[in-house]
Amino acid sequence: MQHKVIDIQDVVIRFAGDSGDGMQLTGTLFADSSALYGNEISTFPDYPAEIRAPQGTVSGVSGFQVHIGAVEINTPGDFCDVLVAMNPAALRANAKWTKPTATIILDEDAFDEANIVRAGFQTMNPFEELKIQDRNIIVSPITTLTKESLKDSGLDNKSIVRCKNMFTLGMCFYLFNREMDHTFEYLEKKFKKKPQLIDVNKKVLKDGFNYASNIHAIANTYTVAPAKQEKGVYRNINGNQATAWGLLAASEKSGIPLFCGSYPITPATAVLEELAIYKNLGAKTVQCEDEISGICTAIGAAYAGNFAVTTTSGPGLSLKSEALGLAMITELPLVIVDVQRSGPSTGIPTKTEQTDLNQALYGRNGECPIMVMAAHSPSDCFDKAFYAGKYALEHMMPVILLTEGFLGNGSEPWKIPSMKDYPSIVAPVVTECEGKFKPYVRDEERFARQWAVPGTPGLMHRVGGLEKTPEGVISSDPQNHEMMCAARAEKVARVANYIPDVEVIGEAEGEVLIVGWGGTFGHLYTAVKDLQAEGKSVSLAHFDYINPLPKNTAEVFSKFKKIIVCELNSGQFAAYLRDKHPQFHYHQLNKVQGQPFIVKDVVDAVNNIL
Repeated sequence: MQHKVIDIQDVVIRFAGDSGDGMQLTGTLFADSSALYGNEISTFPDYPAEIRAPQGTVSGVSGFQVHIGAVEINTPGDFCDVLVAMNPAALRANAKWTKPTATIILDEDAFDEANIVRAGFQTMNPFEELKIQDRNIIVSPITTLTKESLKDSGLDNKSIVRCKNMFTLGMCFYLFNREMDHTFEYLEKKFKKKPQLIDVNKKVLKDGFNYASNIHAIANTYTVAPAKQEKGVYRNINGNQATAWGLLAASEKSGIPLFCGSYPITPATAVLEELAIYKNLGAKTVQCEDEISGICTAIGAAYAGNFAVTTTSGPGLSLKSEALGLAMITELPLVIVDVQRSGPSTGIPTKTEQTDLNQALYGRNGECPIMVMAAHSPSDCFDKAFYAGKYALEHMMPVILLTEGFLGNGSEPWKIPSMKDYPSIVAPVVTECEGKFKPYVRDEERFARQWAVPGTPGLMHRVGGLEKTPEGVISSDPQNHEMMCAARAEKVARVANYIPDVEVIGEAEGEVLIVGWGGTFGHLYTAVKDLQAEGKSVSLAHFDYINPLPKNTAEVFSKFKKIIVCELNSGQFAAYLRDKHPQFHYHQLNKVQGQPFIVKDVVDAVNNIL
């Protein structure tokens, strides 16, 4: 049979195995190699929820999905063209995500009776049990071949077996005609102090490549051409990294040093870790003993004149709620990053959801409105973090930025921007005044108070959790309290004058408007494009700004006969819209499974409404 090289527009590959099989690294290296080649990419790391699940069980399966293309890519893909499954549990957990035409690469050595039983199969024929026997299944003795490749390496057996992910990566590089140069550079950097491991991993990577080139099961290989992208310098970036960099950019533009006080929590920890790298940019980070001290140190830093940040996920936001009220009533600038995960309580901590919206909007005592924003893609996390900093500093208030585990861990190509294209950030810092300083007297436009750093001569003042008069005097006067509550709410409402209008993707009026927010954007956008290609009258309005809503929201909604709100919760944004704009009827598409939307589900929901 003659070997063919087939050009394809895009492909979805999913790597899966035990959490110790290195599938996250394998997927990342394949994705990075494709990004450097010039492909559009979108990734979806899917971690097990348990810290140390029993080996060989479905609950311990770790996955990494990457969608690469020569065309625009907005999602990691619904179903995969290639599945790499390193054991029966990985096959069982991921077979449902394979296309009918998929290629499945298996490690034959792992498919013994004990592992098949441990994975929960009822028979010794997993392929028939899963009804995937019609797929192109490549069963290779990957562990044995890895041992043979490295038998003279001097490594112990355990270390040799750990290299099987590199052998598998070599097979995938052959299947899709990928270059190995980037991976070689990664290995040289990673094992700089252990040079023996550089040669070992390079050898097994090449042996996997050569093995794939010599087996009849791989009759054809595939190429995905570089995408046509806007000129510029690109890098692959994940959402947590982009969030950290956006905060650093806001610090640079404002000239105010950044302080981050946080407690580690999945999946937000990487934001704190990334900020900690950049002491050279003036960033100060403190890993605190708990969530409460994390936000309280940040509030103290804001009082002392810093651009203050705290990072967390849903359970941590709950713990921060009392101190968040303190930041609101003292009117100090603070950005709270919430990388949402599946709840309630500990929930499924490594899975993604949008179930913290109500908590962000309402989760505090008293009349305590706070600005809420949401990022819609991994690279958009940079922009939203930057603007969260801008609004917090210029309007003297806390701002909650919602991202999601899907965005924080997922990655995509990002065109590195020039900071001259971003607006200046001018905080209302005051260094002198006539007469006694009045900390809660406001400007006319933003309704923001002035920011006097402690120690500034002549600007002594009092802040705290007790209600104050505009002069800063503690007061329990009923009329003053109501006036101050209204003023703080008005300040948040006036941000609507500074945020952009919500844009409509597609026709400005029509039959159906899909409404979404946050990390659902890629799936909703793709669904809209598919529906429009079928001639359907469907458009998309995606909200990055939630409190306050863009000023043109009602105008946009009024142009469509039907509105469907799609979100990864039980209907929190839909309920919020009913409260803010009750004149419209809202259909809903909801998913609470710890997983992103599937494009087909969105398409089917819209077709049902039509």
